[in-house]
Amino acid sequence: MTDALAFPRQSARTQRFTLGTPRTFTISPDGRRIVFLRSRSGTDTVNLMWVRDTDTGVDTILVDPAQLLRDRVESESVQERALRERAREGATGIVRYTTDSAVTVAAFVLSGRLFVADLISGAIEEQQPPGPVMDPRLSPDGRLLAYVSGREMRVRAVDGTSDRAVIDPEDEHLQYGLAEFIAAEEMGRDRGFWWAPDGSRLLVARVDDRPVDRWWIADPRNPEREPAAVAYPAAGTANAEVTLVLVDTDGRRTPVEWDRLAFPYLARVQWAEGNPPLLLVQARDQKTQRHLTVDVATGATTVVGEDTDQVWVELFSGVPAFTPDGRLVRVVDSDDARVLMVGTEQVTGSELQVRGVLAVDDDSVLLTAMATGPGEIGEVHVYRVSGDEVVRLSDAPGVHSAVRGGEIVILLSSSLASHATTVRVLRGGTMIGEIESLAATPALTARPELRSIGARRIPAAVLLPATYSGGELLPVLLDPYGGPHGQRVVHDQRAYLEAQWLADNGFAVVIADGRGTAGQDPRGQKAVSGDLAGTLDDQVDVLNELAAQFPLDLTRVAIRGWSFGGYLAALAVLRRPDVFHAAVAGAPVTDWRLYDTHYTERYLGHPDQHPDVYDANSLVTAAGLSKAALPARPLLLIHGLVDDNVVVAHTLRLSAELLAAGRPHEVLPLSGVTHRPVEEQVAENLLLHQVDFLRRALTEPVSSS
Repeated sequence: MTDALAFPRQSARTQRFTLGTPRTFTISPDGRRIVFLRSRSGTDTVNLMWVRDTDTGVDTILVDPAQLLRDRVESESVQERALRERAREGATGIVRYTTDSAVTVAAFVLSGRLFVADLISGAIEEQQPPGPVMDPRLSPDGRLLAYVSGREMRVRAVDGTSDRAVIDPEDEHLQYGLAEFIAAEEMGRDRGFWWAPDGSRLLVARVDDRPVDRWWIADPRNPEREPAAVAYPAAGTANAEVTLVLVDTDGRRTPVEWDRLAFPYLARVQWAEGNPPLLLVQARDQKTQRHLTVDVATGATTVVGEDTDQVWVELFSGVPAFTPDGRLVRVVDSDDARVLMVGTEQVTGSELQVRGVLAVDDDSVLLTAMATGPGEIGEVHVYRVSGDEVVRLSDAPGVHSAVRGGEIVILLSSSLASHATTVRVLRGGTMIGEIESLAATPALTARPELRSIGARRIPAAVLLPATYSGGELLPVLLDPYGGPHGQRVVHDQRAYLEAQWLADNGFAVVIADGRGTAGQDPRGQKAVSGDLAGTLDDQVDVLNELAAQFPLDLTRVAIRGWSFGGYLAALAVLRRPDVFHAAVAGAPVTDWRLYDTHYTERYLGHPDQHPDVYDANSLVTAAGLSKAALPARPLLLIHGLVDDNVVVAHTLRLSAELLAAGRPHEVLPLSGVTHRPVEEQVAENLLLHQVDFLRRALTEPVSSS
């Protein structure tokens, strides 16, 4: 690929310039080996397994999937496809792997086939389990391998001497060892089983989906195929029943008991050396959560902590956890900040908004956080907290994360100054090497101007055409996500490439993170409670304030978005046609009763208890449509027909209501596409189609009357 290729094609072919970037790092305890995944180039989707020798700085390909598959086309099971969809995984080859605690052995799956690699000698062995393999995980000592096969939980000796089902489901509605839809989609828990530190037993999730309503996802392009049955827990309906069981490697089981009636959500599980299993369970209304330890002899649980909030309690990555000496590590909301707690001590203050915990060891906690200073818009940094000392490890402006193992820290950094993610290897704070990114270089460079808008300091970015020399006002395109957690204004060049291309097509592009988005203080994030539609007000406020600073033509304003952003875009032209003159709404949530329990009820409550709230935030109910204002504005609705997250019924119901109301609009169905289009031709042409629609819609200034 060359820089001369059109940007939409390049972006599609490189999966938005993510291919070729090193990822999924594991560091050996002695710090001598780093295992990671990376494809050969920025246009190659196939991840290989690499091993870096930290003494020499040499990276060696350990596993090349092409050699193992021998030209066979890679395939995936329905379960694997669902797992990748929840993770928004677009790569192929090795996308996950497992190692022993010494990082001497790795295991992974290709097309349902199980492979074990010796990380020291480089030898690779294909194993022959009796059935397909999902999510294999090595025991800490490397002797055993637990995996899911169909609905079974199985344990296999790595030397091949045994392979047995330790749990065989009693009926077809039970699944062992995999995360249920809600956990994987909304809670950030993608696992369903955990090894004991000594490898003697497993803690396994048992999922009973009988209470969950069945929805049917059809592929109209292939009418001869049966629709797929999906257990979808829509707001106000029953969730899957999730329990835990301790399973010895000989199959002996011990149920884990807690008050599941009061705390039905299993959000986090951790089992670390020297401490009992640690669970985080939530109430359905998400206003209370408990930290529980498990007695591995009896399965009984003990409450070791509880968090409550009048609005909701937040989930964070990496916590809860125990320090080696048994203190509970968690992140909680104080009045004006998200802070780190170690035991009963608050160890960070209002100067940071903690995002998540990366590692916990004997004397420190590694975490990511956003500083609250006015000059650090969109920056995320890595901090080490030791006692009452907080030290920032990432030096330059940007978005940073890290992986730690022993004395080694891998620091991953992106910034506005570089197209590529920088991966630095540090030992004891001193850089000893850098792992190269093979990602493609974009055919353009984004030039966002970052601003903090108004009294609430709403983060915003403005992008003008690269050739703009001043003078004329530009048609405006708002390009937000705009909803809970979906931060778009970040100090990262790649985050704005598509926006810059849109700007170069003649628009002033505005991206704003209003109430509810990540990085704000807890009050700002929880301001969406009961009023998701209110996020539109922030977009309008930002637009009006920026018009005094940039050449924005407020008679030609469009908005586009996907998922929550699609909801926001449709909402904009329906309720504020005085401000917005056209919209592109991709995979929009149009009726919150059709979206899932954990996400929707967190913000809007239970629909049986708050029906008026659901009606007011909907685009298709009588109450929601009654707020639609004249005149009608051009609206393009886009939706994947096999989307199992925001199902196509959202767009179809809105289209039907608009047609009944005599409001013209366009619908673009995407055959065979799920929630996020990743197919190269679809992604490329979809971007071109949107620009064509927006140009047609904003050809002339539009009256606000």
